[in-house]
Amino acid sequence: MPSAELGSVKSAMRVLDLFEYLRRWNAGQTHARIAAQLGIPKSSLTQLLKTLVCRGYLEYDPVSKGYFLGPAVVALGQRSAETRDLVGIAEDVLADTAHATRETCALNLLKGNVSEVVATASGSHRLHYTMRKGDVAPLYATSGGKALLAHLPEEMRRDYLARVRFEKITPRTIDSVPALEAELAEIARTGVAFVVEEFIPGIVGMARPILGRSGFPLAAVNIALPIARYDAALKRRCLNALEDAVLMLRERANLG
Repeated sequence: MPSAELGSVKSAMRVLDLFEYLRRWNAGQTHARIAAQLGIPKSSLTQLLKTLVCRGYLEYDPVSKGYFLGPAVVALGQRSAETRDLVGIAEDVLADTAHATRETCALNLLKGNVSEVVATASGSHRLHYTMRKGDVAPLYATSGGKALLAHLPEEMRRDYLARVRFEKITPRTIDSVPALEAELAEIARTGVAFVVEEFIPGIVGMARPILGRSGFPLAAVNIALPIARYDAALKRRCLNALEDAVLMLRERANLG
């Protein structure tokens, strides 16, 4: 392994060792004690601690000169727990949504540059769209993906927009950053994302995000249906059902 990679691995191990050490003690630890207990050179530890404090992963008490786990670590654990809770309770709520609309619906999670279906319920019409657990799609091409993308922290959204490479999946797939930015701004304003034949020809989708306590988009609930059945009345019924589903999921997951 090249020396640069070895250095990166060593730095990562030091961060993990530090987090585990502070978690075990559950009390502030001084620079000198951390260096002695973890065997980290004091010069290297100084920069590491400074970086982690700046990023919110550690807190420093100038009175005791102790370092503690910071709010960013807590937020990571909380977000993971919130997402697990949502997935665990989603199927019953999705079944109610599918019953109310007779259309297929799903819970979608952010997975890097794609959204992934983690729970689903099928519509009862003979002609209905099917979504399966494990299905993935580009964030820019589906209603669930756009709902997640529009509510990401600005830094994450800008990073995504700087490196996204569009694939013209259908003739109606969005294919430029300015067009996507304009649509995301509207989704952030209304709380609802739409796609019309952008991922699958003949299919319309709509979605609402589920935000965690910090405001981070933990998941999105979407409904997908054939465009031949799509009209104003069905649109209203689906939007109302999505709103009910989000409220129910937030309540059952104790998201406030």
